[in-house]
Amino acid sequence: MTPSDPTFVDLAGADLHAAEDPTRHAVVAARAASAKKGTDTVVLRVGPVLGIAEFFIITTGANDRQVKAIAEEIEQQVAEGGGGRPLNVEGFESRQWVLLDYGDMVVHVFRGDVREFYSLDRLWSDMEQIDWTEPGEGPVEESS
Repeated sequence: MTPSDPTFVDLAGADLHAAEDPTRHAVVAARAASAKKGTDTVVLRVGPVLGIAEFFIITTGANDRQVKAIAEEIEQQVAEGGGGRPLNVEGFESRQWVLLDYGDMVVHVFRGDVREFYSLDRLWSDMEQIDWTEPGEGPVEESS
C-alpha cells in the first residue's frame, strides 16, 4: 500500500491524543504488536462494511510463545493508553489465533501458518488500511 492508493490513510507522526479514540487505540495495538516483533501487522478500517467493529488489527507471531507475548503486550498497552481491557478474549490457551475483542476494534494475533490458512488479509483486502508506524519506522515484515 502506498500514499497514492485511495484506501491509504497516513497517521505516521500524527498526534494520537488528538485522534478519535478507536483510531488511536488501533494504532496503539499495532505498535504494541510491533514492539514484540509481530510481523506483517495491518490496521484495517472495516466499520463501513462490517458494522460490529471499526477496525481489525492483524499481526503474526513466529510461534506459540510469541503469539502469547504479542497478545499480552497489546492488552497492556491498550489498557495503559485508555482503551480498557478486551470485552472478550478467544484462543489464548491454544496460542495459534488469539482474538482480542475491544468492541470498536478486534485484534487478531496469528501464528504464521494459521494466518495463511484463514487469509483474513485477502478477505478484507479492499478495506482502507491505516498507517500506524512512527515517522522513520517501517512495519516489521516476515523475512523469507
